Amino acid sequence: MDCPYIPSVGLSQFTDRIGPAVDRQRIPIAGSLETNFRCNLRCRHCYVAHGHTGIPGRQELSLAEIRRILGEVADAGTLWLLLTGGEPLLRPDFADIYRGIKRKGFLVTLFTNGTLVTPRTADLLAEWRPFNLEITLYGASQATYEQVTGVPGSYARCRRGIELLMERGLPLRLKTVLMTLNQHEFEEMQGFAEGLGLRFRYDPMVNAGLDGSRGPLDLRLPPQRIVQIERSNEDVRKDWERLRDVYRDYRPNVRHMYSCGAGLRSFHIDPYGQLSLCMMSRQENYDLRQGSFREGWGDHLYRVRHQPSRQEYGCSQCKLMIVCGQCPGWSALEHGEPQKKVHYLCQVAHERAQAYEWLST
Repeated sequence: MDCPYIPSVGLSQFTDRIGPAVDRQRIPIAGSLETNFRCNLRCRHCYVAHGHTGIPGRQELSLAEIRRILGEVADAGTLWLLLTGGEPLLRPDFADIYRGIKRKGFLVTLFTNGTLVTPRTADLLAEWRPFNLEITLYGASQATYEQVTGVPGSYARCRRGIELLMERGLPLRLKTVLMTLNQHEFEEMQGFAEGLGLRFRYDPMVNAGLDGSRGPLDLRLPPQRIVQIERSNEDVRKDWERLRDVYRDYRPNVRHMYSCGAGLRSFHIDPYGQLSLCMMSRQENYDLRQGSFREGWGDHLYRVRHQPSRQEYGCSQCKLMIVCGQCPGWSALEHGEPQKKVHYLCQVAHERAQAYEWLST
């Protein structure tokens, strides 16, 4: 029986309540950990782009190192933790890593491509339930899916992984990265997820590789197509309209290079123990093998986050910054430096502004 003296609070309400205190005290409430860069797929758009085998000469964090680091992360106040890769299930010690994370009390979200899910893995996740599970669909058909992944048989293995997780009633969501190779099956992918009773989301913003490779950029959708898809989805369209109404008088004047929550309430750790502001902005790291999370978060990331914005950097004063997504991480991936306009994002922003009458409100 539910206790009548303890009020029920939804997740969004809880987040809203603690948000101001988290920001004021700079508590790292949310983080992400890449267990490895290795992957069993060869997706053509992948931003990890290290040959899918990891960085030559670099050793991934050991189980003992992960346990030590995440103990320090827990002590710092982190509640939400994203576990991702590469493909996390490729690590032979995944079960030990995952159990250790759950025992620390984190609310865990696991990103996986689903192709390596076995009954044993599904049983592990059923015993130690994650907060969320997300599997990426790369197409609604075998031909499209495997054109993206480059691995024969991967479509059937992904479908089987979804079945195994659903059989155990796990909190599964499906998503896709929209690109030129699979945009024609967008509605079919969405329909597949909805037919299973699963939530579905998509991301059309393809970035350059962490190693500087620009091949993924060839797969980007035209900005007009991105906005067309947004407007065809009632929920997404209404979200943009609400955002427009809230920020109708927005006048940006960003003093610091970073204006998001990175380094304020969130962080990222890569497979080799490098602590950074986020998954995209990795150019100024802190080595957790040589120091503590407390030092990296409290001093290093504070200084990185509070670097002044260059006066000539026009994006920090653009009225369309809210609809653009321009940030130092995007700039670094696209241009190798953190304060340079990403023209593709700018084009998408102007298409949105016109479609939603952003500047005329």
